[in-house]
Amino acid sequence: MANRNTSGFGLIPVGTIGSTPSTQGQGKYYIDAAYDADLFQGSAVQSKVGYIKTAQAAITNTCIGTLNGIFYNAATTLKPTWANWYNQPITPANSEDLTAFVLDNPFQLFVGSIDAAAAQAVYGYTLGLTVTAAGSEISGQSSSTLTETSKHIANNQWRLLRSAEDPENNENAAYRSVIVAHNLNQYLQNISTTPAGITWQ
Repeated sequence: MANRNTSGFGLIPVGTIGSTPSTQGQGKYYIDAAYDADLFQGSAVQSKVGYIKTAQAAITNTCIGTLNGIFYNAATTLKPTWANWYNQPITPANSEDLTAFVLDNPFQLFVGSIDAAAAQAVYGYTLGLTVTAAGSEISGQSSSTLTETSKHIANNQWRLLRSAEDPENNENAAYRSVIVAHNLNQYLQNISTTPAGITWQ
């Protein structure tokens, strides 16, 4: 039987490593006015030169977490505006920066959708999210999937831990729901330069 999911949905927070309490708290960051890449809810993001940018330009990008929405003052109406995603380019009133909310706990676990069947031996490996984030321009939700063919013992963003045990999406086939944890986290790795194997956008 096929899984009910027919596409990816980015990454959704579902707990923390060690089953410690998960507040699903988020940090406040900034997106530079007129930034030229879409950022969907549930897509991986990184902090670079003071601003939030996509972390899906390469599966070896470090990241700080996933986007959970934005806030800005609209240029045309001058009204405070909330959105689930950043629909590029946005230049707020007075060319201000946009506020980005990021699920940035480095110990956060996420549920995602894997794009193909994965043998049990693949669990424990690292995966990447679809390069170049995509999503719904209605809901703002990411449609990115974890890519099984990207598996590597150490090099990629997300560590594949286990099945999410989602009854409607638990077949070992495309779009199975799985649990992942950070593997290339900017905070935990304390990266100040670009090491071998890491590609900054």
